[in-house]
Amino acid sequence: MSKRPADPLVSPNSGLKNRSRGATSEDADRTNYPPEMGEFEDHYEDEYEEDEEVLEAGDEDDEEGGAQIDGKSGGGGDSMEIDQQVYMPSRRALGKDEILEPDPTAYHMLHNVNVNWPCLSFDVLQDGLGDERRGYPQMVYLVAGTQAARAKDNEVTVMKLSGLQRIQQSKEEDEEEDDASDTEDDPILESRSLQCPTTTNRIRASPHAHHAASMAETGDVYIWDLSLHYKSLESPGTAVPASANKPTATLKMHKHIEGYAIDWSSNPRDVMGRIATGDNSGKIFISTRKEGGTWVTDSSPLKGHTGSIEELQWSPNERHVFASASSDGTVKIYDARAQTKKHQLSVEVSSSDVNVASWCRAVPHLLATGADDGVWGVWDLRAFPNTLKGEHVSATASFTFHQQPITSIEFHPTEDSIVSVASADSTITLWDLSVELDDEESKDTGGVEDIPPQLLFVHYHKDVKEVHWQKQVPGVVIGTGGEGFSVFKTISV
Repeated sequence: MSKRPADPLVSPNSGLKNRSRGATSEDADRTNYPPEMGEFEDHYEDEYEEDEEVLEAGDEDDEEGGAQIDGKSGGGGDSMEIDQQVYMPSRRALGKDEILEPDPTAYHMLHNVNVNWPCLSFDVLQDGLGDERRGYPQMVYLVAGTQAARAKDNEVTVMKLSGLQRIQQSKEEDEEEDDASDTEDDPILESRSLQCPTTTNRIRASPHAHHAASMAETGDVYIWDLSLHYKSLESPGTAVPASANKPTATLKMHKHIEGYAIDWSSNPRDVMGRIATGDNSGKIFISTRKEGGTWVTDSSPLKGHTGSIEELQWSPNERHVFASASSDGTVKIYDARAQTKKHQLSVEVSSSDVNVASWCRAVPHLLATGADDGVWGVWDLRAFPNTLKGEHVSATASFTFHQQPITSIEFHPTEDSIVSVASADSTITLWDLSVELDDEESKDTGGVEDIPPQLLFVHYHKDVKEVHWQKQVPGVVIGTGGEGFSVFKTISV
């Protein structure tokens, strides 16, 4: 990854809430790395509106500016220093006069999207455009909750990102693209907003319909019907009445105790709607939507954790089973039918807070977790019952590459060995667990030390908070952070 001097950039949305606990300062290691690992994204680049031209390392000339690169003059102008060494965001902080440039050859697609307010959480809405979409331009639909400076300015936003073009990898392709209209090639962001009285800590889209549920900063749970907003983006001219811009239900069982954990059951028998929510007091509630649209919450919460509930994940193949991750360092497995309202299994997975978890849908006995100490791992749930016999359970795979809290983790929707991880070190990393440690070819990391062979890709995204795969477009990853969204597809996945 090359970097070059530039004027300092100041984030317009610097007030992003930090839900990480006790994040450590970045390591000041200044190890020099070779150019083979230059797969990082310039978060400051705006695909919609560029304030300055970005020069790629290796270009012999700048058609307009004539800057000097690698000792070759492009026709005059001030010289520009370009450093092509590998830069690892998790190992060294950028200098005040440094910014990152992405290596376009490492991406099939790369777009950055600025929004009015930073979003702590988002989810991908399923669309009607079909699965396994591989052509370009691409289109995605999202739902996100904001963290505005004033509570009254917060909103839940339904977004449509269209015109997401493939990166042109050759001069011939660039010349062909120059013949087309610039307007035609620019990505387009369209959105519809719903009023939300406070910050959204976590939002999740229903797997059954265009509905969403959100955990608010106040402890309330809001249910949103997004069907008209989605339709208005899909079919311009569709009217959205003012009454549709408010929650269809507000659930108050958490009694103003803040929380982050929320998940929808994907079981076909729960098509009406069934959610699990957890708060900072360690209580978990199950709420179910009935005929007529009313919601009913179990009168008694499920208990067992001694810390806050950070994540909830319903089993992909067992209707009443879900997993919880907590700041008490444990993952617990619950059966919602249990009269005791207590967990059936409990495993200590970290000595720090367990921030996030992801239940693998391709192989249902795998669960991934990410903790506050930067460690993430994959667990075989078939080993969890061994704790009942007093035996210790270890992770199937564990990685210490990240040195700051893990903020998001998600299995690939169809590949059980591929995992995306977001960290407070401002990176999104992609991993392939199928890589064997004794594979000599996989051990070759270009001379870069401290790089696990399972690490496929490192993408820079400032203050990244959450990451998701677009299930209908293979390989597309979307992240949200302090300066908006990034949508990308790498050559690695």
